[in-house]
Amino acid sequence: MESAKYLSEQNIKFLLYDVFNLESLKQFGLYKKHNRKMYDMVLDATFKLAKDLMWPILEEMDREAPFLEDGTVKVHSAVRDIMRECGEGGWIAAGFPEEFDGAQFPVLFNSVCRFIFWAANYSAGVYPDLTAGAARLISSFGDQKLIDTYLSPMLNGEWQGTMALTEPQAGSSLGDIATTAYPAEDGTYRISGSKIFISAGDHNGVDNVVHLLLGKIDGSPQGVKGVSLFVVPKLRPDENGKLVFNDVTVSQVYHKLGYRGCPITELSLGEKEDCHGFLVGEPNRGLACMFQMMNEARIGVGLGATAIASAAYYASLNYAKQREQGRTLNDKSPDRPQTPIINHADVKRMLLFQKSVVEGSLSLLLQASLYADLETALSGEEREKWALILDLLTPIAKSYPSEMGILSVSQGLQCLGGYGYCDDFPLEQYYRDVRIHPIHEGTTGIQGQDLLGRKVMMKDGKAFDLLVEEIQETITVAAGIEELSSLSQQLSHAMEILVDVTGFLKNLAAEAGKETFLADATLYLDLFSIVAIAWQWLKQSIAASKGLAAGSSKSALRFYEGKLATAQYFFKSELPTIRGLQT
Repeated sequence: MESAKYLSEQNIKFLLYDVFNLESLKQFGLYKKHNRKMYDMVLDATFKLAKDLMWPILEEMDREAPFLEDGTVKVHSAVRDIMRECGEGGWIAAGFPEEFDGAQFPVLFNSVCRFIFWAANYSAGVYPDLTAGAARLISSFGDQKLIDTYLSPMLNGEWQGTMALTEPQAGSSLGDIATTAYPAEDGTYRISGSKIFISAGDHNGVDNVVHLLLGKIDGSPQGVKGVSLFVVPKLRPDENGKLVFNDVTVSQVYHKLGYRGCPITELSLGEKEDCHGFLVGEPNRGLACMFQMMNEARIGVGLGATAIASAAYYASLNYAKQREQGRTLNDKSPDRPQTPIINHADVKRMLLFQKSVVEGSLSLLLQASLYADLETALSGEEREKWALILDLLTPIAKSYPSEMGILSVSQGLQCLGGYGYCDDFPLEQYYRDVRIHPIHEGTTGIQGQDLLGRKVMMKDGKAFDLLVEEIQETITVAAGIEELSSLSQQLSHAMEILVDVTGFLKNLAAEAGKETFLADATLYLDLFSIVAIAWQWLKQSIAASKGLAAGSSKSALRFYEGKLATAQYFFKSELPTIRGLQT
C-alpha cells in the first residue's frame, strides 16, 4: 500500500485496527452500529476529500492570505466548498449523537479523520473542526432554543464556530478577562469588550460566524469564579428569524508566521451597545463548560502538529529517494554515478528521527482518544479511571507533538538542504505552520504546570498510579516476546526514573512550596513525555511482532520491520535523554 504525499494509510489502519482495536468498541451500545466495512468506507471518503479538495490548495492558501475588506474577512474561495462538503458529508457532525443527525463515531476514529484532513492542509481542516467543537459546547450545555437555533446550520457547514477566549490584557490568565455581559430585560445579555487571536473569527466562506465566548456578567465574582459562557453570533436571528447584525466588528486580521490560510482576528464587541449574548449553561460556570472544548482542542493541537510533521516527513522522504548527490563512504570513485541521498547515513538518521516522532505522537494521541471513548461509554469507577488517565495524558498529548513536531519538521527541511529553505518545496511552509502549536490552547509552560501542579497531584496521585499500571501491563506483555524483552526492560527502568522523580517532586511541594515545586515543571513534562512515547512504541512493537509472526505480504512484512527498527531507534537515541532530565 503506497503512502500518500503527506501520510501513510497503512500506518493509520495499523494503529486503528492492530494497536487500538477500534472494532472492540462495538461492544458498547454507543458504537454498536459501526463495523470495519463502514470505517474503511468512511476512511476512503476522507482520503478522497483531503486529496481532491484540500491538498491542491495548500500552497495557495498560504500565499493568498486572508484580508479585511469592507468589514469582512476575505478567504480562499475553496473555504466555502470545504465547509459545504464537510457539512453535507457529515464530517462536522461525525462525532455527534444520532439525535443531532450525527454519525456517532468514536473519538478514536474521528481523530484519524481530522488527522487526514490536517496532514493534507492544516489551514483548510481547521474551519470545520472549530465549528464541530463550538457546536459540541452548545449541544452539551445550551438550552433547547440555542440548540434549535444554532446546531443545524453549524453542523451543515453553513455557519462557522469559534472559541473566543483571549483578551489583550489577560492572555492565558482567563480570570482577568474584562469582557462584560450586562443583563437585559429579555433574558439575554448585552456584551461589551474585545477578543484577540480568534481563529476563523470572521470570513466570507460561511453565512454566519458563531462565537463561544467567555465573559463576566456585571457584578459577578472576581477571578475564574465569575466567568460565564455565551453564544455571540456575528449575525443574530431576530423575532422573525431574519439574520441581523449583532454589533460584532473585526478590528484587524493578524499577519502571521504560518498557518496563514485561516484568519486570526481581533474582535470588537458592542461598540454600538447592541451586541446580544446568549448564556450557555449556568452563570459563573463558563470556564468549566469551556474546558470541555479546551481539552478537546489540546488533543486537537497535538494532532495538528503531528499532521504537519507527517506531511513534512513524507515530503523529505520522497525527496531523499529522488535527489542524487555524492557517493557512499565505501564508494567514493568519481567515475561512479551519484547516489540518492537516502543512502547517506546522516539522512537516514534524520528520517528515522522524523518517523519516530510522527508515528509515536500519533499513537499517543489515538491512545488518548481511545480513553475518551471509554470514558464516554462506561460509568461508575471504570469511567472515573479512564477520565483520570485522559486528564493526566492531555498536557503530554498536546505538548510533545507540538514541541517535537518543530524539531521533526526542521530535520525534514535539513534533508532538502538549501532547497528546504526555499518555497520551491513545501518544507519551509510546514516549518512556519507547525510553530503555532506550542502556543495554541496554552503554552508548553502552562501544560507543564498543569501536568505537575494539577494532574499528577489530583486525588492524591490516583491518575498517575493508574497510568503506571497501564504502562506496566504493556511492559509485561512485551517481556513475554523474545525480540522485545530488551525494550521491555529499558522501559521498566525508565518508569522507575519517572516514579522516583515524581515522588521527589511531591515531597518538594510539601517542603518548599509551589514556586520551587513547579520551577522545573516543563522539564518534568519533557521527561514524562519521552517515557509516554516510548510506551507507545512498545505497544506498536507488540502489534508489529504479532504481524510478523502471523506472516503476510512482502509490503506488510517490510512495514512491520520498519516499526521495530524505529522503536529500536527511539529506545537507543531518545529514551536515554531522560537521564539528563532526571538530574
